Amino acid sequence: MTSMFVNLPVTDLDRAKAFYTAVGFSINPLFTDHNAACVVVEEDHSYFMLLVREFFQTFSERPIGDPSATVSATTAIFLDSRDAVDATVTSGLAAGGTEAQPASDYGFMYQRQLTDPDGNILEFGYMDPAAAQQGPEAYMNQQA
Repeated sequence: MTSMFVNLPVTDLDRAKAFYTAVGFSINPLFTDHNAACVVVEEDHSYFMLLVREFFQTFSERPIGDPSATVSATTAIFLDSRDAVDATVTSGLAAGGTEAQPASDYGFMYQRQLTDPDGNILEFGYMDPAAAQQGPEAYMNQQA
């Protein structure tokens, strides 16, 4: 089985856990302590590891960037509908996140960016299943 863990530096672990649970994820207490929290995005597949900055620094000799000042990565998570995207972003905004850009609607794909309280960028999106299967160009050609 393949699993993916995305490690994110955070300044306030409790605030970060509250934000990520507000957008619909859960915390795995077996892999959570005062230095880190395991956020379950998709059971047995996708996770965030929220790491306090001091602990995150033990993983690399290189300096940790400040995600509120510079972007080095965004994490895109696709949901089952446009409504689910909107509901998730609304929950994230209520939990202290921000939305720096307007929604992107490409017809076959809809995306919204949500920045967590530490500045890490999440992109929530929906793609029409036919476009995902055929590719966007073939899908758009069928729609014309």
